[in-house]
Amino acid sequence: MKGLRNVGVFAHVDAGKTTTTEQMLYRSGRIRAPGSVDAGTAQTDWLEVERERGISVRAAVTRFEWEGVGVNLVDTPGHVDFLSEVERSLRVMDGAVLIVSAVEGVQAQTEVIWQALRELRIPTLIYVNKMDRIGADAEAVLAQIRRLLSADAVPVQAPQGAEASFAGAAALLGDEGTAEAGGPFGTLLMEAVAEREEALLARYLDEGTLPASELTAVLTSSARRGELFPVLFGASGKGLGVTALMDAIVRLLPPPGGDPHAEVAGVVFKLERDPVMGRIAYVRLYGGTIRNRDTVRNATRDALDKVTQIRKIDGQKAEDVGLLEAGDIAAVCGWSRARIGDVIGSPEGVPGERRMAVPLLTVQAHWQSEADYPAVVAAFQELADEDPLLDLQWLQDERELHLKVMGPIQIEVLTSVLRSRFGLAVTFGAPSVIYKETPAAAGEGYVAYLAPKPCWAILRFAIEPLPRGSGLVYESTVRGERLLESYQNEVARRVPEALQQGLRGWEVTDLKVTLVEGEHHVWHTHPLDFVIATPMGVMDGLARIGTKLLEPLLRFRLSVPEEFGGKLMNELVVMRGAFDAPVLAGERMEIEGVLPVATSLDFPARLGSMTKGRGVLSTFFAGYQESPQDADATRNRRGVNPLDQAKYILAARSALTAQ
Repeated sequence: MKGLRNVGVFAHVDAGKTTTTEQMLYRSGRIRAPGSVDAGTAQTDWLEVERERGISVRAAVTRFEWEGVGVNLVDTPGHVDFLSEVERSLRVMDGAVLIVSAVEGVQAQTEVIWQALRELRIPTLIYVNKMDRIGADAEAVLAQIRRLLSADAVPVQAPQGAEASFAGAAALLGDEGTAEAGGPFGTLLMEAVAEREEALLARYLDEGTLPASELTAVLTSSARRGELFPVLFGASGKGLGVTALMDAIVRLLPPPGGDPHAEVAGVVFKLERDPVMGRIAYVRLYGGTIRNRDTVRNATRDALDKVTQIRKIDGQKAEDVGLLEAGDIAAVCGWSRARIGDVIGSPEGVPGERRMAVPLLTVQAHWQSEADYPAVVAAFQELADEDPLLDLQWLQDERELHLKVMGPIQIEVLTSVLRSRFGLAVTFGAPSVIYKETPAAAGEGYVAYLAPKPCWAILRFAIEPLPRGSGLVYESTVRGERLLESYQNEVARRVPEALQQGLRGWEVTDLKVTLVEGEHHVWHTHPLDFVIATPMGVMDGLARIGTKLLEPLLRFRLSVPEEFGGKLMNELVVMRGAFDAPVLAGERMEIEGVLPVATSLDFPARLGSMTKGRGVLSTFFAGYQESPQDADATRNRRGVNPLDQAKYILAARSALTAQ
């Protein structure tokens, strides 16, 4: 697969990601003229809402050829409200281009994406864009990148001028230039490369320089392994630096691995709906080959699905290619049951996920008339398939729909999509914070489900709290002769489901649940008895020991003019914020710390008026902590509460029988 690259383009909102993608498509001959984000003509922003707002809300897959190499390029959204799209794209990339604005520098979203790229060890190029803008400072941004992202970020170009006089960047390697001529940028490059090998370092210390051929060889291998991160400079709006970036993608990012003759192994990372073909699943294949009319196993759903068509898709253009081989990406039609994250074929060799997007708000949807209700439910179910983090909660008895969101921009986009795609006028209530629960102490839960016959399931759980961020840990100490392995497996499957709603209706987390006693009956036990008994046993334990409420936190970095510092610190204290001693940088004050989401929902909007528009706030999710004693947040429960055992058994048995 040497003639292929799978590359994701990532950035904080407004760093110029889509503009850079358009320029690459244009310069490769893929499109006749580069589109404009502002004019709504960008190839990869083809949804109506994207053209209206001038932002990307969905990851867009496109493809171009450069120097005989096919490049699958995924343009991802830059706004934090659409981080889930970024998360899904990261999983299927072999290389990345991280775009940083030469004016704003490293921003909050940039750091979040960088952490994910490093955890997944994805080789990354850093492209400093907007060098032609007022305030562009290549040396300052490079220093910030090396401080906040990685000291292994090394320039492979020296920018020529800045702001209005920016004339592109001179290569420090290859036939076009030398590192010695690059001033401080060239010195940085030689030092970074020399440090990769002892022999090189010794020669560099002796001679003060290194041959271009050796520099290129070491840089290429180090970049492809994700050990050095080449930095390039450009102004995509004017087309400056884009050709060099395309050269770097082909030369410095690795080709995908994978054997087309091996067992099929892949993952669904994106879903779309086509008016003719129905559901389209975007698949990255890590092993094997699939063709039109093949029947392929969906390992996640344990089902067989037939491929009706394999397409290469560019924005709104599609071509039936009939074949998808290991290492490549394509859109597969015919898999009506596929969901995002489904593993296709063998799970071996399919990389895991990196969770970045954590929805912290929940909203209720409202529709105009009762007649719209079925259509609204169907529309939301389709949208939840395309973005599982919406985590749709459908309270059928109350005829209510609740969903999880990342922020206000996502709510606006959902409203627009429901109107343009489904013809539905839907509004949303005020967002409320998503809390969690955790056990208040250690204790036990017990259930003896012995009636109405035929049934027999006895379970005893030990429940104990764990430190913040631990999630759920489950184990069983029951021997197989007391409770058959198959029944124990059913209990293990049902415990996480039972903890989705605690005493206050929120997910229960940071606890260990141990099955310490279990009993079945040779004649009376049915496997489904443990499906019913597990939630009753778990909820019995929670009711005995009680739960504490946990609230989400944001880590923040705040930069304000010094004269507003005192007022802002008072405001942070009122919001129950905790922060380090402020740092003075020139005439500005920088404050870092944590803030509860509940008290700071409107803070970004208020900050503008409090600082006359001169305050800069960056936030990202920082985990959960115990809520204050007086906090009382409860959520309506879906379905019957297992604590009302008689009613719950009746409801559960009817549902199981109906299936």
